[in-house]
Amino acid sequence: MTQASKLAAAVRQTAGLFELPQRQVIEVRGSDRVRWLNGMLSNDIAALEVNGPNSGCYALLLTRQGRIVADLQVLAQPDVFWLDVESAAAEATISSLEKFIVADDVELVRRPTISRLGLEGPNSRRILDSAAPRGFPDLAPNGCAEIELAGVSGLVAAFGWSGEVSFQFFFEAAGGAPEAFRSALSECGSGLGMLAGSLQALEILRVEAGVPRFGSELDEGVLPAEARLERAISTTKGCYTGQEVVERMRARGRVGHLLVGLRTAGTPPEPGMRLTAAAGGSASVGEVTSVCRSDLAGPIALGFVRVAHAEPGNRVYFGAASTEVVELPFVAPSSVS
Repeated sequence: MTQASKLAAAVRQTAGLFELPQRQVIEVRGSDRVRWLNGMLSNDIAALEVNGPNSGCYALLLTRQGRIVADLQVLAQPDVFWLDVESAAAEATISSLEKFIVADDVELVRRPTISRLGLEGPNSRRILDSAAPRGFPDLAPNGCAEIELAGVSGLVAAFGWSGEVSFQFFFEAAGGAPEAFRSALSECGSGLGMLAGSLQALEILRVEAGVPRFGSELDEGVLPAEARLERAISTTKGCYTGQEVVERMRARGRVGHLLVGLRTAGTPPEPGMRLTAAAGGSASVGEVTSVCRSDLAGPIALGFVRVAHAEPGNRVYFGAASTEVVELPFVAPSSVS
């Protein structure tokens, strides 16, 4: 196995600190921001409250046809919202949202000076409790609050990609803040087994957890139900872009394809490979989207297959080789988020 896969396995026993240059923050300003953003995104933005248990949520930005432009974390801040997105989705997110600003008092601003770190693993909470001199706030899943460490003030939010207890940090990059924060956290975490993470290890953790990612599983060709993203959808709020399609599919209870886990005994498929129902078949029943070698689960992949082939235990093929459809996640978390 690779160094990254060994690191990913170790993080599930302790914790890993990850630098996240691939994430970007977009700030939503203006007096109409609550009403306007609630009409843009799939989750209930109007219900968010600053410093409350419901201070953040996971949401989707959809096309009018109900397809995914971006997935994002929404964080409620005094007088603004922060949208934390994959950098690769930032331009499409801003471009799509700006089309709907008409007479609204709303402004979208990139925040490139905000640095990002993530702490994931079962020891994450213990590390933060020991590191925060004023006490670490209790956070509901997806919630956020201010934090101070080593004289650095920032924001912490309770979400991640490994399935383990996870926290995300946001702070201004000026004045050496990232280095001071990282150093203080590392000093407190060393006695609790905290490791320096890598993006390769985080990708393995994500695939093991069966979490879809923009650019791999998510794009404008995918519907929320196909990616099993019901957690990003509010069924009680008012209208939002793409709602009609989402609700119609939910009422009918069926989709064409579903995100699944794929496990192989030998060499795994490559991302982008076509899946068929029989060895060497010509009719496609799906596609591979993400692949990794896991110390804990072996050669595994994520992909989409037609619903008729999505039941765990079914076998599909890439060329002459076969892979088994398995239930997600591949690896159960060592901790409960």
